[in-house]
Amino acid sequence: ENYPISGMRVHTALVESYVLLKKAAAESLMELEMLDAERGQAIVQAAGEVLAGALRDQFVVDAFHSGAGTSLHMNVNEVLAGRANEVLTGRRGGSSPVHPNDHVNMSQSTNDTFPTALRMAARIRVERLVRALRGLEDELARKGEEFGGIVKAGRTHLQDAVPVRLGQEFAAYAVAIRQARVAIVAAAHWLEELPIGGSAVGTGLNTHPQFRFKTIERIAAATGLDFRPAGDLRAGMQSNFGVALMSACLKVAVLEVSRIANDLRLLASGPATGISEIDLPAVQPGSSIMPGKVNPSIPEMTNMVCFQVIGNDAAVSWASAAGQLELNVMMPVMAHNLLQSIDILTNALDVLAARCVAGITARPERCRRFAESSVALATALNPRIGYDRAAAIVKEALTSGRTVVDVARERSGLSPEELDDLFDVFRMTEPRTT
Repeated sequence: ENYPISGMRVHTALVESYVLLKKAAAESLMELEMLDAERGQAIVQAAGEVLAGALRDQFVVDAFHSGAGTSLHMNVNEVLAGRANEVLTGRRGGSSPVHPNDHVNMSQSTNDTFPTALRMAARIRVERLVRALRGLEDELARKGEEFGGIVKAGRTHLQDAVPVRLGQEFAAYAVAIRQARVAIVAAAHWLEELPIGGSAVGTGLNTHPQFRFKTIERIAAATGLDFRPAGDLRAGMQSNFGVALMSACLKVAVLEVSRIANDLRLLASGPATGISEIDLPAVQPGSSIMPGKVNPSIPEMTNMVCFQVIGNDAAVSWASAAGQLELNVMMPVMAHNLLQSIDILTNALDVLAARCVAGITARPERCRRFAESSVALATALNPRIGYDRAAAIVKEALTSGRTVVDVARERSGLSPEELDDLFDVFRMTEPRTT
């Protein structure tokens, strides 16, 4: 009721991670004989039911809510306490015999549980993203092999450049995606350090010395991920370094993805008046007024997702810098933006790989025609006749409307055999000593 802001509820992954944290905490507290078995088992049962999909309609907090995430935290405590009481008494709700603060929240604070749940949620969600990146990387690499024998005109500054193979372009795209994936995997390491056990300000007030270790062991076992205690609890609560780093890596990744999507749109431009060296799969009619028009819909969608991720990173960056003293209270907006970025980028990459890249076909004849008509072929003459004479041949070719090859046969002084060798466009795509 206090936060009718966006109409968007807190991300499901954050709720699930919070509930998993509460379950692990209750089990640890029972082991440490701080929480009696009757209440503890009821909390564990309630948490298990939520993780299985029950009571999801009870998590009603808006994505934009109170600083530090207190509203969501208490929402989780109250739902679990209410269901635990129903397990024990047959009546849902209330605060007896299981109290949301005294029992569900025993040895915990919003200030250590929210950053813990946030990092858990992001780290768990990143697994799908890494698989999506690998899938796109593999599709691009396959196209690199498929198009390995197709020579085309290179272009720099959107102007003619020396030849390149279409397969080389796609292989380079695969490398860019691999680099992004490696960076994201490295950033995920920092999300695995959890500050649970820090209590209110990172000092561990009202917690058992073993509580955080046992709780994190259970979280790691439940998720199969390498979660571990934060080396310094104060730093783990003051700073959201890992969250900001992951968001930044997502931004850098989408800079590459968006660039590649732009190239696909450009290479497929046409079909009659553009570059049109490749064809993208047609997924839907492109125009409500122009019959037969097909647009690069998947790359365009990908661009828009990339722009959103960049904007989300700006929000995460400002929120990360807004921490003060012992706590950063802007974590709810960080959670919303980071988790949204992970999800939409994952989905976009899956679609881009399966519905676009996998179905790309090339136009080899058109590619070769452009390669052989490019005035940049004169670059191959430089080692034999010098830059100035080669430039003069280019100028005459442009002025006369003839090809560089034709003019070179008249003006270069080289034999036909030498020129045929120099102007072998396939050989021009690899290093050569002569």
